[in-house]
Amino acid sequence: MALRIVIVGAGEVGSNVAKNLSADGHDIVVVEEDEIRASRIENDLDVIVVRGNGARPSVLERAGLSKESDSTNLLIACTNKDEVNIMACWIAKKMGVPHVISRAVGLEFTDNEHWANDLGIDMLISPERSVAKEVEELLEVRGAIHATEIAGGRAGIYVFKAAPDSSACGLPLYKIREKNPSLITLIVCIQRGGKSFVPKANDTIEPGDICYTMCYRNQAHDLESIFQPSLSKKLRNVFIIGCGKIGFQTARRLLSRAPRIDVCLFDEDRAKCDRIAAELPTALVICGDGADADLLRSEGIERADGFVAATDQDEKNLMLAVLGKTLGASKGIAVVKRSNYLGMTNYIPVDAIVNRNQTLADVIIKNVRYPGSSKVLTVFEEISAETLEITVSPGSPAAGKSLAEMKMPAGSVIGMLERDRNVLIPTGTTVIAEGDKVAIFASTEVMPIAMQKFGESAQ
Repeated sequence: MALRIVIVGAGEVGSNVAKNLSADGHDIVVVEEDEIRASRIENDLDVIVVRGNGARPSVLERAGLSKESDSTNLLIACTNKDEVNIMACWIAKKMGVPHVISRAVGLEFTDNEHWANDLGIDMLISPERSVAKEVEELLEVRGAIHATEIAGGRAGIYVFKAAPDSSACGLPLYKIREKNPSLITLIVCIQRGGKSFVPKANDTIEPGDICYTMCYRNQAHDLESIFQPSLSKKLRNVFIIGCGKIGFQTARRLLSRAPRIDVCLFDEDRAKCDRIAAELPTALVICGDGADADLLRSEGIERADGFVAATDQDEKNLMLAVLGKTLGASKGIAVVKRSNYLGMTNYIPVDAIVNRNQTLADVIIKNVRYPGSSKVLTVFEEISAETLEITVSPGSPAAGKSLAEMKMPAGSVIGMLERDRNVLIPTGTTVIAEGDKVAIFASTEVMPIAMQKFGESAQ
């Protein structure tokens, strides 16, 4: 069903959301105050553009919001100003818009759910926490080029590139299972030569294959030792350049999960350094230039297991991550805002690039596409695939059927199942029950068909 959606803000996040939701067939109106951004999105996309401040009732009225009309189904406010986003959502609710989503720049708004409830906002989201979580997972499992925590941290989705010395190379999948009987995992997709496919038991792993896997989090290092044996060791020392929100959140997560990790943060802003040092007393905070090779060497960069560049400049982060790798850091990660930098790992010596704006845009897009009992776990833009969590509702056509009886469509696989807080990798004989949380991996094209097997539908 096509929705009428008003998007406030045409920056990197807003334009990405507008592009994807317009392609889905929804009627999109974009509100943008900056003339350059407004003209660009007007020329590039098949959307209506309203020029003005999205926090003004008169501007939102020109965008089609009205107490007398219920034509607008959803408002998404994703500027880089909290006051604009929150006010736009508040006005939209007063004008009768049933659902509103707001980006939160200030982390305090997402510390708990009360702010969203008190403000009447259906979803209040900040990318920094999601990005920090992804960076932490990438550091914890250094052989992974993508990592996402699922099932409350008890399991994860890990993407590995099969190294030439990987013990999996040359073996069909069933043989890998036979040789590692204690390892409970499922390879849900393989990318090879620019193409991707859902593998069968007889398919063989080749050097250079990008393998998308699901496994228990406490077995991630066992899986890593198979695909990337030279990188499989415990995380002990991390350098973080930039004491902003992402740098702070990443350091805090690392120290809270593994207090014995040595975390060293660098920033040239004395006030930031003093604040972080007070909030994270077990971290080493250095007021200095993170691009100073001599400074990095003096702090032992050659012993660093991970190097995270998280300043507010994309290009600087990319170059810093290269510098960290050059000076001996085991894994270099750059945090960027622009999506066009994501493919740079193919051309420069950086292990992973994390796009915080893409993370936010994906959350918004997928929650519009998959409402109700569905929850997006992660999106893999590079292979046009995604992982969705579905809670099996009462009366679902899947309840009481085994996986073999489900006959999931080609290009999809049920990778993990959570029941009564127990997580398991299902087999063909596993019977689906009401209340189960099922993780489905599928191509973007196939996902709506896979959802129908559970009585769910996309927008």
